Amino acid sequence: MDERVIGRSGQWASVVGLGTWQLGADWGDVDDKEALSVLEAAAEAGVTFFDTADVYGDGRSEATIASFLRGRPDLHVLVATKMGRRVEQVPENYVLDNFRAWNDRSRRNLGVDRIDLVQLHCPPTPVYSSDAVFDALDTLVEEERIAAYGVSVETCAEALTAIARPNVASVQIILNPFRMKPLYEVLPAARAAGVGLIARVPLASGLLSGKYTKETVFAANDHRTYNRHGEAFDQGETFSGVDYGTGVEAAAEFAALAPEGYTPAQLALRWIIEQDGVTTVIPGARNPEQARANAVAAKLPPLPPETSTAIRELYDRRIKDQVEHRW
Repeated sequence: MDERVIGRSGQWASVVGLGTWQLGADWGDVDDKEALSVLEAAAEAGVTFFDTADVYGDGRSEATIASFLRGRPDLHVLVATKMGRRVEQVPENYVLDNFRAWNDRSRRNLGVDRIDLVQLHCPPTPVYSSDAVFDALDTLVEEERIAAYGVSVETCAEALTAIARPNVASVQIILNPFRMKPLYEVLPAARAAGVGLIARVPLASGLLSGKYTKETVFAANDHRTYNRHGEAFDQGETFSGVDYGTGVEAAAEFAALAPEGYTPAQLALRWIIEQDGVTTVIPGARNPEQARANAVAAKLPPLPPETSTAIRELYDRRIKDQVEHRW
């Protein structure tokens, strides 16, 4: 699979990575054997970038990745984790002592002395403007606890603030055919600054797979049940912030745009890969079949111009007014 450099870090990631939120929690139950099978399938398909967080299953996702990689010393996989969401979300908690403690825990979970890439995990907005926060992250690099750092953001404004920081290697943001604002505000700035762009929630929490109807029922411990209106965390993380009914209808239209040989999910992933400035896209997978199908998107032919035009028209007509003013 093709790889792209993660901005200023000098590290490389496959154009399709693997998001591992599903392997920790918040997407219903996934047992340990199935989680390891997902990691194996992704790696065998050429994925060299795993994205996780200390809060996914309270460390379960990190530990599962460590267990898998211990058994596959032949693989070179860059592992990025995130930190900051295990405490009250106030700027005062984003200090060096806490960073060291969080980093110690993640290094233990991952079984490494130095983490490839650590990202602040959608912290309070003032954190992005704090010199002390980024000085502390520089200290983690100097202490060889981490090789590089980036940020995961909710809004385009937060992304732009972070990109202006000289040592930020990457920005992770929601980008998909139902969330296009970053194309015009964030990607040009990231390209100009040499910052990597990690596209998350690429399938709008599964909407863009075309599998769901208005009657679909998700498990009680799935965020698509309990966070539809932002009850637990930012609403934009669930269905990209799109009203579920609208999203299902728009997703049916989107699925009809898939060229021959593409599934709707592969169409969404291929569209993201082709956006200038994207380093990697990190779909999740609940089973090996999904992981393999996602990876195929990297090898599909370029999208016809008329398909890209139709995707933009659908967004403008059905989605734009719901999301652009918020994120």
